[in-house]
Formats: sequence, structure tokens, C-alpha cells
Amino acid sequence: MLSELTIAGYRSLREITLPLGRLTVIVGANGCGKSNLHRSLYLLHAAAQGRLARTMASEGGMSSLLWAGARHRGPVRLKLGIITSENLSYELVCGLPEPNDLPSRFKLDPLIKEESILFREGGSLVTLMDRGKSGVMLRDSSGKRVSLPMTLSRHESALTQISEPHRYPHLSLLRDRLSGWRFYHHFRTDDGGPLRQPQVGVFTPALAHDGADLAAALLTIQEIGDRPALEQAIRSGLSGAELEIVISDDYRFRVLLHTPGLHRPLEAWEMSDGTLRYLCLLAALLSPRPPQLLALNEPETSLHPDLIPPLAAAISQAASRCQIWLATHSVPLSDAIQRFSGIPPVRLIKTDGETRIAL
Repeated sequence: MLSELTIAGYRSLREITLPLGRLTVIVGANGCGKSNLHRSLYLLHAAAQGRLARTMASEGGMSSLLWAGARHRGPVRLKLGIITSENLSYELVCGLPEPNDLPSRFKLDPLIKEESILFREGGSLVTLMDRGKSGVMLRDSSGKRVSLPMTLSRHESALTQISEPHRYPHLSLLRDRLSGWRFYHHFRTDDGGPLRQPQVGVFTPALAHDGADLAAALLTIQEIGDRPALEQAIRSGLSGAELEIVISDDYRFRVLLHTPGLHRPLEAWEMSDGTLRYLCLLAALLSPRPPQLLALNEPETSLHPDLIPPLAAAISQAASRCQIWLATHSVPLSDAIQRFSGIPPVRLIKTDGETRIAL
């Protein structure tokens, strides 16, 4: 579990340190920096999967990600850092090319300036990895310091370029945990979206990031997950409705809802956007194989106000199975989560272009 997140030099986040618990709810007005915090977490996830440069490119490249406010003299840096409950800390520092760097036409790629893994043992810190311009120093499973002879790409994290789990177990553990995080932000609910179409189903203990395998994910929960919790959340949120997953002769799965008062079930193609999004959120929250971290960005989008209390209850219950990070601009949702969980939200404000935690 993460216990702390530190971000510096990323868009509106000049420097911010945020303590994290089992459930962290970030709330604030539009434009205050909630999405920047969410995306900074995703950058750590991407780094652990070897997709840091490509993910940054999708956001406009390194130069567009850097702190946009007034800067002091010296090199411009973007720093991402976490501390885990096992006393492991990880820090990744990226920057732009410097005059003495080898010339390259890939000007928007990040350059890894520093990268480290530390372990707190008693009152002292033990360096497990230290990466700089001169190379990489690692501490192996026996505690011996090792200088890595190979040259790493400066565009990607060492987490994905060093793969000897038996020799460097802490590095392998950190990579596996970060790469296993799940992020849910946008579910396509347009008429041509996969959510509204029958899909060939496979065993699905984790919903896809876009919800395309919703029917299979819901059926997997019914078979090996918390079926009573799923049924209760659907009944309480959708006016007593009951879920049915229909499988055709060619093994295509369809989501149906039986609603009191209607003489036939509703197919996915005729459900409201909010109903489909709510079902996707339940499938993510009730995953039979919960991740180390589940991140939700503005889950209230398109939901009817009546769905806010049952969604808040499902989020609070899911926090007993995995760590949850949630960013929202909905005060009713953050207040409802606080009522169910007893955990107050973290409120963000923006002052002179800088995202800050409201005191």
C-alpha cells in the first residue's frame, strides 16, 4: 500500500506531498489540479510498464508536462515519488536534454536524470538502487553493492530494464506492484461503443480500462466473486433491477437488466449512459482479483444523483479489499463517501496557477 505521494514540477503541481491511506478522495473545482495528480500516478504506472516516453508523448511531450509557473534558476525537473507501507521509497526524476547530451531529434522524450529505491531500516536509509548519469548502483539479495555494467536507455525507467528478480527482489517487487495498478476514467457509452454490443466472453477477473468486457467481468463476479454485494448494489442503485448475463450459441455475452414494472429486460444498447457507467464501476470495484491500487477519475460523470449514495457505499466497501484513489469534483459524492467510510476528503485549491492542499 502507498503511504505517501510526492510530485514536483508537473504542470500545476509545483511541489506537493500527499499522505495516502486505504481510501484517498481528492475533491476540488474544475481546473484545480485533480487530474494532474491522477495522471502523475499514471506516469508511475507507465514507467513500471516501460511506457513512460509513449505516455508522456500522448500528453504533448516532456516540455508540455513541466511546471508552467515561474521557475528558479537551474535545471528544470519533473519528480515523481512514492513511499510504501513496507518502508520502500521510489523516486524518478526526468528532465530535458542538456547541451552536453548526445544530439537527438527525439526532443519531446523524457530523459531520466535520477532514479532511486530506498529502504528505511530502523532509523537509517539503505540505498537499494541509485541511478545517475554515471550509471546504476544496485544492492543485490545478499546486500552486496553492485555496479551495473550495462548501459540503460535514458528514456525509460530502470524498473523495466533490469529483470533479475532472484538477484534484485526489491526492484522486481516494486515493478510488479506499480505495473499492476488499475485506472478507470472513461467508458465509451456512445451507440457504437463496445459496451452496447455483444462481446465474445472470456474469464475476466479484472475489468478492462475501457469497460469493453463488462458482461464477462460481471459474470466472473457472479461465479467467483462477491455476488451478493453485486446484486445488492444493482438493486439499491437501479430501482430494484436484477442483472442477467445471456450467452448466445456463438459465446457472445450480453448484459440484460430486469426492472420492476417493465415486461421485458433492457438490453445494453437501450440502457442510459449512467446505468452502463454504474455497472462498469461496480465491475471494477468488485473485482475478484483486486489490484494493489485502484484509481478512479471523476466516476460520477453521467450518473443520476440517486446513484451517488450506492456508489459511495460500494467505494467504501471496496477500500477494505484494495487501496483506492479517487478524484472528483462532486461534493455530494465526497460527502457520501465520508459518511460511509468516516474518511474526510482532501480538498484542492489553485492559487496563482499552483495546485495546493486546502488547510
